[in-house]
Amino acid sequence: MHQPVLLTETVERLQPRPGGVYIDGTLGSGGHAEAILKAMEGQGLFIGIDRDPEALARAGARLAPYGEGVRLVHANFAEMADAVREVGVTQVDGIMMDLGLSSNQIGTPERGFSFQDDGPLDMRMDPTRPVTAATLVNELSETELTECFRELGEERRARSAAKAIVRERGETPIRTTGRLAEIVSKVVGGRRGRIHPATRVFQALRMRVNEEVESLREGVETGIELLAPGGRMAVISFHSIEDRIVKHCFADHAGRMVSLAAGGEAWEGREPRMTRITRKPVMASEAELAENPRARSAKLRVAERLRSDH
Repeated sequence: MHQPVLLTETVERLQPRPGGVYIDGTLGSGGHAEAILKAMEGQGLFIGIDRDPEALARAGARLAPYGEGVRLVHANFAEMADAVREVGVTQVDGIMMDLGLSSNQIGTPERGFSFQDDGPLDMRMDPTRPVTAATLVNELSETELTECFRELGEERRARSAAKAIVRERGETPIRTTGRLAEIVSKVVGGRRGRIHPATRVFQALRMRVNEEVESLREGVETGIELLAPGGRMAVISFHSIEDRIVKHCFADHAGRMVSLAAGGEAWEGREPRMTRITRKPVMASEAELAENPRARSAKLRVAERLRSDH
């Protein structure tokens, strides 16, 4: 079973309470959700959102004992405003998002997220969406692939990987994770410590297929708007691109008061105003890492909406 990362640290800082309204925008297998629901003591409303129907089914079975206080929604967390509106809610007391892939997704070769086992080159979190990783690999130009690998994968040899893919697909379309990993590995080189040479290219394709950067920016901003005064948002990221987006968004809303040349002060920052609960990201303990090495790259950031915007 998938192990939720930074579980204790997240729940402690999110501070769920009985009678509150909480959203898990990346429900997954329901590990964080179950901990939040226990803290709610059967009182209040919990809204679980995920774009993966299989995840919703797993979580639904796990959370069934919590009854009518649980609402599950098939959607992207960027659409959470619509999701809460449908259940008659305008403000929430807490939002959490775990941006990592679940063990279930990684461990299912048919989903195409991993190169550990050969499978179709898919990578869609929501299988109802039309564009797969195979679509991108076989249809994007060399320039577009290079930009994708460089910007979303931070791959230093992005152009070489793109050039090799375009050359190979000219012979036969690239349809499987195994073939793509083999092509990329030959031009990128050997392992970099624990990192497989195809890791960054696979990350970039997955992020492009699922529009993860756009969804994250929109999801964090939408979530901040939904928070009631005193409400908190907790986000767990797994690589630097995600973490930078969350860090900068929280910092922009935290803002500051600046002195004016003519006297007095003015707010410099975005509304609504937030305060950062975690100035630096919270990382997994040595004890957690021993049980779940996947938590090694996890970073938790938490911010709270101020009780007054003035």
